[in-house]
Amino acid sequence: MTDGDGAKTGVVDDWLGAAWLVLPPRSRRIVEDRARGETLGSIGQQHEMSREKARQLLVKAQERLSYYADAFVPDWRDRLMALTVSPAVPESKLAAALGVGEHIGVGLLAKAAGAEPPLTWAGRLHGWWTRNPTALEVLLRAGVEEAPLRGEDVAVTFASSGVPDDVPLLELLGHSKSPLVPGVEGSWLRRRARGRDAAYLYLLANGEPCPAEDLLEPTGIKRRAAVAEALRRDERFVQLRLEGKWALAEWPHLNVTPYANAVDAFVAVLTELGPLPKDALFVKVGERYPVTLWRLQQCLLDDRVGMTGDGSIDLVARGATPIEEREPTQPATMAADPAGNVLGVRLTVDKDILRGSGVVVSSWLTWQLGMRQAPMVRTFSVAGHPTPITLKRATSAAQLSSLRVLAKENGMVGGCEFVLFLRTDDSTARIEHICARQYCRAVAAPAQVT
Repeated sequence: MTDGDGAKTGVVDDWLGAAWLVLPPRSRRIVEDRARGETLGSIGQQHEMSREKARQLLVKAQERLSYYADAFVPDWRDRLMALTVSPAVPESKLAAALGVGEHIGVGLLAKAAGAEPPLTWAGRLHGWWTRNPTALEVLLRAGVEEAPLRGEDVAVTFASSGVPDDVPLLELLGHSKSPLVPGVEGSWLRRRARGRDAAYLYLLANGEPCPAEDLLEPTGIKRRAAVAEALRRDERFVQLRLEGKWALAEWPHLNVTPYANAVDAFVAVLTELGPLPKDALFVKVGERYPVTLWRLQQCLLDDRVGMTGDGSIDLVARGATPIEEREPTQPATMAADPAGNVLGVRLTVDKDILRGSGVVVSSWLTWQLGMRQAPMVRTFSVAGHPTPITLKRATSAAQLSSLRVLAKENGMVGGCEFVLFLRTDDSTARIEHICARQYCRAVAAPAQVT
């Protein structure tokens, strides 16, 4: 039912509808504008009045409706206050408590009782009321913490977190500012982890491990390596040895290793079982952390592992002597001066150098520098640069820190060759661009330098 100005009046014979018609038409229009979420400033501009005047008319309208409410429902404030203890109450329930039909005037009376629309990430939830405006968003975010959510779990999850049943949950979840985004089959994924959440739900639905390439389509990630990298950073996933398939850490039927790497498994076995012959140690470690024989050999170089007088393997902390590798074969790309004071490494500017990745090098370089165990680190300062070059000796490889900045400063592009010189006496380093000018890509295509 509407009045002559087109305003909704609700039930013809209820007291609120009658009280509403007593208000001046301009006041009714201002109340309607405010109920739609318009600001006092915009309302003032529409009705050619100041912001303060618009506020005063709203206050007067509220006072008049409150006067009528006092006459027809003396305890109306107590009724509304009791209902709006909830984090979100639909306006229809407030109307029922007042004995009237749904009406825009109910909102004015709710405000008079100290209630206001609840806050959410989508803004105010109009048509709903509470005296604790922040409570609903707290409950919604508690539900979000349980994501990812399968379609059938959404309602139950948010109900368990305390969100009232009638709240337009899907509308809020679908808002552009929602922390969740829709997935397949009604699921909801965290906006900033949608790929990993999609992988989680896919594995959960399938119930068995799968290779990274099977997760490309469910996650929307383009490259297998990117899938593996994403899952590796998430504790919900584990990669099974040796097949390399991915599984959920929560699956109790999987024999998931508790060790972060092979060296940790190595040390744990020696700690528990004491000195062991190398072959027996490799068998025990392989039972707990299956890796290749080459990787097990590399673990012997860790600075926590050594050899006893009878040839067994034990912990250095228990008196074993650290094991040094035999001198690696000298690669054609490395050389040292006769005195051993300068080492040279010939390198090519490849995609790893261009994107700033570390550079894997032969362990002959670390062997020459006396870095015989792992982990070991040595730094070399570069003239004019605050950040030194770092050479790390790990059990499985040796690596130089990024050389991108130095390559760029020397005008090099992809395909250029250079030599990195490392001085052992003063721990300094420099690089020299060695491309023949007539063949140098930097000369032929200087625009490639970035």
